[in-house]
Formats: sequence, structure tokens, C-alpha cells
Amino acid sequence: MDALTLTFEMGAVLAILAFTVFLFVSEIIRIDLAAILVMVLLGVLSYAPGLGNLADVNSLFDGFASNAVISIIAVMIIGAGLDKTGLMSKVASLIMKKGGTTEGRIIPIVSGTVGVISSFMQNVGAAALFLPVVSRISARTNIPLSRLLMPMGFCAILGGTMTMVGSSPLILLNDLLVTANAGLPEGQKMEPFDLFSVTPVGAMLVVTGIAYFTLLGRWVLPGGGIRSDASSAQTMREFVKKTYGLRADVFEVEVPAGNILVGQTIQDLMDSHHLYILGTEYKNNRVMAPQVLTEIQTPCRLAVLGLRRVVQEMADDFGLTVLPGLDVFQEDFSPLKAGVAEIVIPPGSSMVGQTAQDVKIRKTYGLSMLAIHRVEETLSHVETEDHPATPLGEVAFQTGDTLVVHTAWERLARLKENRDFVIVTSDFPQEELRPQKVNWALAFLLIALVLVLFTDLRLSLCLLVGAVGMLLSKVLSPDEAYSAVGWNTVFLLASLIPLGQAVQNTGTAAWIAQQILTLLDGWPLWSLQAGVAVLATVFTLVMSNVGATVLLVPLAVSIAVSAGGDPAIFALTVAISTSNSFLIPTHQVNALIMGPAGYRVIDFVRTGGIMTVLFLVVSLTGLNLFF
Repeated sequence: MDALTLTFEMGAVLAILAFTVFLFVSEIIRIDLAAILVMVLLGVLSYAPGLGNLADVNSLFDGFASNAVISIIAVMIIGAGLDKTGLMSKVASLIMKKGGTTEGRIIPIVSGTVGVISSFMQNVGAAALFLPVVSRISARTNIPLSRLLMPMGFCAILGGTMTMVGSSPLILLNDLLVTANAGLPEGQKMEPFDLFSVTPVGAMLVVTGIAYFTLLGRWVLPGGGIRSDASSAQTMREFVKKTYGLRADVFEVEVPAGNILVGQTIQDLMDSHHLYILGTEYKNNRVMAPQVLTEIQTPCRLAVLGLRRVVQEMADDFGLTVLPGLDVFQEDFSPLKAGVAEIVIPPGSSMVGQTAQDVKIRKTYGLSMLAIHRVEETLSHVETEDHPATPLGEVAFQTGDTLVVHTAWERLARLKENRDFVIVTSDFPQEELRPQKVNWALAFLLIALVLVLFTDLRLSLCLLVGAVGMLLSKVLSPDEAYSAVGWNTVFLLASLIPLGQAVQNTGTAAWIAQQILTLLDGWPLWSLQAGVAVLATVFTLVMSNVGATVLLVPLAVSIAVSAGGDPAIFALTVAISTSNSFLIPTHQVNALIMGPAGYRVIDFVRTGGIMTVLFLVVSLTGLNLFF
């Protein structure tokens, strides 16, 4: 291998690399803006004398049409389509039912699931599909997204090492081995790897990632961050505490078969203990805002709003069981689906002079009355120190009354068109779910996955088939599809692609590799392998993992042959180590989760730094154990 000398162009690329790292770490400007600035800088400098190879100005913006960027856009649209049908919300409910609502139990389930999925599809696709699921879990558990997205994202990257189709470098590796074999003697030619050859090493890495966040997550993950948008909606607990000064909450109560409540009405039970019955469940049929004259049938479940002490007293009086948490009603009381709203009775409303019982407000409008604000007075079914309990169903509405209700956001959105009400609450999710489209959404997801796994079509084209199918079947409207794309992620990745190309095309990458390998000359075989792994890790932070693999595999094979090692293992070391991309958000998955979680670069440096070291130790250990 001929020695390379540092040229003026290489020096310029090294300076731009240093400038990029400085912008990312210092965060003087937004990271996506920093990436755009670097792309523009490369283009402008390419016109300077002696720097013509920095970037091909005619192809400077080709990154926006790259396979990776188009794939991300398509996956975001597919994920939004699945979310629009309510499917992702059901997946979130299933995960919470199995894992509870604690960070320590949710992280292993979500991370492990994404890790397995990403072993058979591109890791950014798995992460994008689970982004809405994690968002919904965050909203329901009040755990910040920043505590959940990084474990999910990192394990998506780690899962790509579990099969030979899990990441682009591993897909490419066997082709590179064939090319490298042309220069090797007969006895040293390398055999291609089977689909599951790397599974033991990949499984070790995924388990390590899950254990890292499960055991050390409370210390290494960002403490605050952004919660899901819907979590800003006022919850039941927050409202009753603010309005009445009561620490009331929603409880799920189990009524056993043959209980003495059989035949009594919802109104009877509410009046006896001054509680709100917000939902019933009988024979798997859930009814929210049940009519107050509905008779209780057993065995059933009741969703009850009140003080824990009072709810427990009711349970003791009637032989009921207060469950430790919401079970069958968990989805119904998610801040994403329902909450507290305020509605004003305007002048001229047909509601004036009528009572809630007269208009059957629960049945007709899906509203569970909690209180009526009237001038300076608050009428409530809950007894407080200042006000006796008031049977709200018998109170005639007056102009200007503010009704405080618990309702599904879908029902509230419909009421906006009703002139008998003025909706005061505005910060509630107003998206229109389309559960009737779930079969279309699943069909096009399946078509896209089949094309990815069993055809030679480009990944971006396979995923666009699914995305376009979502639009043609009206799972999503075109405007909703545009809104679903995280354009900051798109610009971040597309703008960094020219930098990676400059590092490779100017010979800077080869020069850096040569300097490091010169330092490693004469070292023991295990240290050479470790050096190759570290080199691949560094390269994948500043250029595409495919580019790093193409560049380093031939070098790694040459080192192994010279030192008497197994060239196939050295080549595999490179292909696996190019997934060790946790330090800065240049990897597609890291770029994807950065915006929604509100991460800063320093969060990746702190949390990803430890993960990077663990990856190196575990992957090298696994490679030497199983190969």
C-alpha cells in the first residue's frame, strides 16, 4: 500500500471536520442549521483554487434524494399511517399492560422489541415505526420522552448487528469479501457469512444495551426533556386538585358477581358516596359516560372518580375491590384520548333552562358532568369544606354557565360544530383517528416489508410503495403525510452526506487510516483487531457507515494477512463496529429521535460515550468467543 501524503485539500477537510464537531458540541446554533451551514461551506470552498475536489457542486444537494433520506421520509409516513388507525396506541396499551407504567419495566420491553425488529429491517425504520408508540407511552405514564427514546434508538442500532440483513454494512460485507478474495492466495480465501452468523454477537450487544439502560438509566439518561404533546392536556387529578383542592383520582373498581349493587343505578351509587362513575365495563363492553339511570350488572368494572379514602369506603360498604391501577379503562383515560374540558352555555342556547337529565347529556353528548361554574359559585357532586354536594343532573342550565366535564377528545371535537355550546378548552388532541383503515395500513406495511426482505429493489423504493399506498387508500391525507415528516431530521442527514463524501473522495479517510495503522504496526493481534474496531467507530461518526465499511474492509483484510490473523474476522469487526455510532447524532436513528425528545449533543456524548465503550468491549469479546 503506497504511503499517502497530507494535501491541501485533506487539510481543508480536517479543518471542516473540526469545525463541524465544534458546532455540534457547542450547540451555538441548532444542529440541523449547523449541518446546512457545513454543506454550504463545502460548496463555496469548492470554488476556491486547489479545493475543487471538496464537493461536486453539481451534486451538492443529491443527499436530499439519497436512499437513506428517502427511506426515512417513507418510514415516517408509514408510521404516521399506522398511528392514524389507532394501531400504535393499541401496541402501547399492550406494552403497558405487560410492563406496567414504570421506566424500569417499560424500557426493556420496548428496547428488546425494537432490537429484534431492527434485525430484519433497517434500524431507522424500526425506530420510526415505534416513535409514535413510545410517544403514547410517555403521555400515559408521564415519563418524559427523553427517558424512553434514547434506549429505544440505541437498541434499534444494536439490533442491526443481529443478522446479516440488519444493517447496510453487514448486507454489503459478503460482496466486499468476494472482491477481497481476488487478491488472496487460495488457502486464505474467505467464506461468506450466513444470515445468522453474527446473531450471537448481536444478541450480546442488544442485551448489553438493555441492561445498560435498565440498571444505569436513572443516572445516564437526561432527567427532564419533552413529554408527549398530549401530556400537556389537563388530567383528571390536576383539575380536581386545582378546582376543589382535593387529591382525587380515577380508580378502577371490581364488582363481583351477585353483589348487592345488582339492580341499583349509576345515579344511586354516585349519590350514596358523592362520587363520579365515569365508565362501566360488563362482558367486555366498555361504556364511557354511562347514563345515570343505567342499572349495574355483575360481574363488572367501574371507573370511579373520587378521593381514595372515599372510594375505599364505598368498596368496603358494598364488598368491592379497588384495583391498584387502571386495567380495562387504561386506554380510555389516557390523556391522548380523554380528559377534562370546560364548555360554556352561550346566550340563545337550547340548553338554557334544561337539566343534564332532561337532555341526557351523557348519552347524547358523551359528557360526564364534574362541576358547574356559575358566577362566583362552583356546584359539584363532590362535597367540600366550602360547598355541600349538589346533584348536578337536576340543576337547570343558565346562560354563561361553565360546564366542567370529562369527555373523549373525539366527542369534544364534534361539539365544536354545535351552537348550543362554546368549547373553551383548546389544548386537546383533535386528530381524527381512522380505525376503519387499519386493514389498508397493515396491508401496505406488509407489502413494503416483503419487498424489503425478498426483493432486490432499493430500500427507499420498497418503503415508498408502502407510503404511497397509505395515501392512495386514504389512511393519510397528503397534508397529514407532509406534517408527519420530521424535516429537521431530513435536512440534518442530507446536509451531512456531502461532508462524508468529501472525507472519502479527497483521500482524507485513507490518510487518517494509514496514520493510525502505522501506529499499530507490530502490536499483538488482539490489539490490532481492537484498533480496527476503534477506527471503524471513529469513521462512522463522520461519514456514512457504508462508506466507512467500503474503505476499511480492504485495509482490515491486509492487516490481518500481514499479522497472521483471520481476515474474515477482521472484516466482520469493521462491519459490526460501524454500528457503534452513539457519541453524536449523525446516525440516522439518533437524528430521528433528537428532535422529538429534545436531546442536546451533550446528552449523546454523555450517554453514548459509555455505550460506545461497552459496544467495543462486548463486540470484541463476542467476536473472539464465537469465531
